[in-house]
Amino acid sequence: MPIKHVYLYLALAIVIVGVGFGLKAINPEKKTLLQEGGGAEVETHSIGIPDIGGEYSLVNQDGNTVSNETYLGKYVLIFFGYTFCPDVCPNTLTTFSNVKNMLGSDSKKVKPIFVTVDPLRDTPKNLKAYLAHFHDDFDGLTGNVDQIEQIKKEFRIYGVKSQQTEQDKEDYLMDHSTISYLIGPDGKFITFFRYGADAEVIVTKLKEHL
Repeated sequence: MPIKHVYLYLALAIVIVGVGFGLKAINPEKKTLLQEGGGAEVETHSIGIPDIGGEYSLVNQDGNTVSNETYLGKYVLIFFGYTFCPDVCPNTLTTFSNVKNMLGSDSKKVKPIFVTVDPLRDTPKNLKAYLAHFHDDFDGLTGNVDQIEQIKKEFRIYGVKSQQTEQDKEDYLMDHSTISYLIGPDGKFITFFRYGADAEVIVTKLKEHL
């Protein structure tokens, strides 16, 4: 066989393998979508839309009970983290603040929500103090351990303790997912944003729907 044919077949094989790997990472037929932040898999519908979100009941920073129905009628930017987070959470919430400011009159149609993955430390009082450093239209949600585990399951979120010290059981970090979700006024998932997405990118996506 001519050597150029060998190289051609080798190149085709590499392309086929690469495509196959990509389909394995996101394939509606297998109904999974790999999510960054813990490597959790997200279930998808047959048309490839991630099965993200669902019913939940939590407490906001003012001590009031809220649920998924509380936010119907608004576009929700939802992120999961914790108030002791050294970088990812404050950076993401700062981006959300910029998004709200950039939206102008449309800002009232969008509700950023910060859900803790650390309910043992993140009380409503602590959440309220933390969110005061960002935009004044944020909601911070907490609850008991079971309630937080339930919403983590609904949104396919990863969050576990790490680097806990023996001397102080409350001195620890949380490894958690870093993806933000955009939920529509009907409570249905629209899209997600990877950590580090610019506010301009999020605003552009929102304006496609507002």
